[in-house]
Amino acid sequence: MGQNARMTTQAFASSSPASAAHTPSLANGDRLSRDEFERRYDATPRIKKAELIEGIVFMAPPALRWDEHARPDGLIAGWLMHYEAATPGVQMGHNASIRIDLDNEPQPDAALIILPECGGQSRVSADGYIEGAPELIVEVSASTVSIDMNAKLRVYRRNGVREYVVWRTEEAALDWFVLRGSEYVPLTAGPDGILRSELFPGLWLSATALLQRDAAGILEALNRGVAGDEHVAFVSSLKARHSSR
Repeated sequence: MGQNARMTTQAFASSSPASAAHTPSLANGDRLSRDEFERRYDATPRIKKAELIEGIVFMAPPALRWDEHARPDGLIAGWLMHYEAATPGVQMGHNASIRIDLDNEPQPDAALIILPECGGQSRVSADGYIEGAPELIVEVSASTVSIDMNAKLRVYRRNGVREYVVWRTEEAALDWFVLRGSEYVPLTAGPDGILRSELFPGLWLSATALLQRDAAGILEALNRGVAGDEHVAFVSSLKARHSSR
C-alpha cells in the first residue's frame, strides 16, 4: 500500500500534463485504498466488474456463461424485484458497488436493503454509492466460490450483513446464512422445503425451484410468503417507521 501511495504521489508531482492525467488500469491482485480503487475503476470503463476485498482487487472474467451465471443471476434479480414490489420501504439492487468499509468495496450480484428512512442500516451517498451494510446480499457463485464462501463471507459478517445467500451453481447447492450475534449460522428450510428469511417476512424461497431454474416455482413460493400475515405486519411497521421520522 505504501509503494502504491508513493507511485501515485510521484505521478501527480510530475510536470508533464500527460503524466499527471494518466490513471493506471485496475489489475487482479492490486493492493489499493478504496479511494484509489474507485479512481482506477472509473477510469477503466471496459471493466464489467471489479471488487476490493480486504484491500485486494478481484476482477470478474470478461465473459459470463449462461447456465452458470447469467440465468441464475436473472432469477435472483426477479425474485427480489417481486418482493420489493410487494414491500414498500425496501429496495433491491443488482451488481452495485458497495462501500462497506475502508478496505472493502464488493460488487455483489444482488442486495436487498431497508430504506434508511424506514430504519435501514445503509444509506445512499451524495455521489450515488451504497454506504454501509445492506441487510441481505446474494452472490451467484461459479468461478468465485472460494472468495464468496471465505473472504467475502468474513467481510459481510464483520460488517453486519444480516443475511447472506450464496448460490453455488456448479455444485447445484444453496447456502443461506443468518447473522446471530457475531456468527453466521445456516438458515434451515421448513418441512415444505421453503427457506424463509428471518429479517424480511414473506421473503420465501423454494430451494428446489431455484436449483431447477423453475421461475414459476420461485414466484409461487414468494407469492405465498407475501400473502401472509407476517408480511402484512412488516409492511405496516415500515410505514410506521417512515411516518415517525
